[in-house]
Amino acid sequence: MSELNETIHQPIRLRIMAALVTLASDEEMDFTTLRKLLEVTDGNLGAHLRKLEEAGYIAVTKTFVERKPRTYVAVTPAGRQVFNQHVAALEKILKRK
Repeated sequence: MSELNETIHQPIRLRIMAALVTLASDEEMDFTTLRKLLEVTDGNLGAHLRKLEEAGYIAVTKTFVERKPRTYVAVTPAGRQVFNQHVAALEKILKRK
């Protein structure tokens, strides 16, 4: 049986991954858009992104647009795979009931 991924299972991180896997493999989402989508604070989102980045599930790119710092987030191939495995594990749990 597939096991739940403890890093992704945390609710905000699960929502982050769910939002990012909807993007094409060459797309990324900017930090502000993700923060507004999830309705979390900058600090809260930043902490969760750091955990996902440390696990290798997302890639964070920092750049400047018109002299303003911008942060972009994308799911990695490993992150996409782990998310799909996590969803499969959740589906197995739900089917047992």
